[in-house]
Amino acid sequence: MPKMKTNRGAAKRFRKTATGKIKRNSAFTSHILTSKTTKLKRNFRRSRILAPGDAKRIQTLLPY
Repeated sequence: MPKMKTNRGAAKRFRKTATGKIKRNSAFTSHILTSKTTKLKRNFRRSRILAPGDAKRIQTLLPY
């Protein structure tokens, strides 16, 4: 049985935490920032934990 391959696109976007949850960065941070409030932009800097339904799908892309 050959090794499973990691999806490289997913590997660049998601990280696993020590407890096995999947961490992601916020979207909407790259351009058209003038119309967004300072508070909103500050909150976008935080990373988030992926929702359980989405985490299940990403888990298959990140086997290791």
